[in-house]
Amino acid sequence: MTRKPKNDEIQAPETLELKDACIEAAQAVIAEHGIEKLSLRDVARRLNVSHQAPYKHYPSRDHLLAEVIRRCFRRFTVALNGRNRSDDPIEDMRALGTRYLSFALQNPLEYRLMFGTPWPQVEASPDLVIDSRHSFNVLREALTPLYAGTGAGADVIDADAMFVWSSMHGLATILQSQVMQHLDLKPDVIQHAAENVMQMIDVALLARITSLSSTKLRAT
Repeated sequence: MTRKPKNDEIQAPETLELKDACIEAAQAVIAEHGIEKLSLRDVARRLNVSHQAPYKHYPSRDHLLAEVIRRCFRRFTVALNGRNRSDDPIEDMRALGTRYLSFALQNPLEYRLMFGTPWPQVEASPDLVIDSRHSFNVLREALTPLYAGTGAGADVIDADAMFVWSSMHGLATILQSQVMQHLDLKPDVIQHAAENVMQMIDVALLARITSLSSTKLRAT
């Protein structure tokens, strides 16, 4: 006799492969109970399948968690690459920043999994490392045209990429924190926070370009 599913079970559509259904179930567990409660057995229970079934695709909980996070990075990269691109590097950076912030605010669980959750052992999923690098490379590639003709090396671009990333990450994190409800800030300050941060990033990057160009000119 077929067991009647409980309310918290996920009925995977026939078109959804078990491998993908496990990911959805895992995210549901994490969203409801926290990452500490994630287990392959609970995933199987939610999908109303044998407790051994998820092991066909995920040898361990770490493998499942790594795949969950990896897919978050893939969606993140797709979102960043889907921005309205511009031939003006500064405008393109602004579009990238807007996409970054939109993803973080609209997908808080995914964002937290990528940047606020301890990763499982990377041996469980070397592709997780690869996909996380792809996300960072989007920022590198967007910054590179700004430095054309300045003589800046990859280390300078990487350092400035870290500056831009940490600025946007800090903003995204603060805007989602409970402390924002208790700060004595005028509504306009919060409403224009993203615009202000991106303007300050523009100022910093343009100052860097000017400095690099002047240094190169003096050296010639």
